[in-house]
Amino acid sequence: MFHKEGRKIILITIFILAIGVVAAGELIADHSVQKIIQIPLLVFAILVLQFFRNPKRNTVKNSKHIIAPVDGKIVAIEEVLETEYFQEKRRLISIFMSPLNVHVTRYPISGEVVFSKYHKGKYLVASHPKSSIENERTSIVVKNKSVGKILYRQVAGFLARRIVNYAKVNEQVEQGADAGFIKFGSRADVYIPLDFKVNVKLGDKVRGGEQIIAQKN
Repeated sequence: MFHKEGRKIILITIFILAIGVVAAGELIADHSVQKIIQIPLLVFAILVLQFFRNPKRNTVKNSKHIIAPVDGKIVAIEEVLETEYFQEKRRLISIFMSPLNVHVTRYPISGEVVFSKYHKGKYLVASHPKSSIENERTSIVVKNKSVGKILYRQVAGFLARRIVNYAKVNEQVEQGADAGFIKFGSRADVYIPLDFKVNVKLGDKVRGGEQIIAQKN
């Protein structure tokens, strides 16, 4: 299954692949030269298809659990001052996505969207610590009665040039449901209360929509 955000790009890619393969076969007699042209086109098409894949995830919903919003690697777990919405100290859990990861964003909790804002910004490498506050990004806050308010942030990376965010204020959302998409290498940050139990450690690889990264004690 492929994500709807990639449909247009996938169609264009397949069209270019078909034209390139046929043209090389018809216009170039040397088979070695044909392969030099055709193989890179095929590899590029495969990379595009795998980037926009949207695998189904088995989300076991629990109102006290915070699940990973994206696939990727845990690159930061630290206490920070969150200044955009909470204006207080929170525990930050950052997940870095390489271009090879699934780039679908999923809601970390069920509840009501109470804040959703887009910010223009830079395109630092997503693993850079300052990317959370200087890069192009969206900030979304979802609340429910069990855990209160949880902020997650989609952060564009060096290659990412478009963030898609489906969260709308006052909307009721489901844990693990499709919340958006970030094209190419990027990062997701989750801000949780300091007294929550963290279930991951630096370097862990997590699966969006399934893995519990934190929970209310």
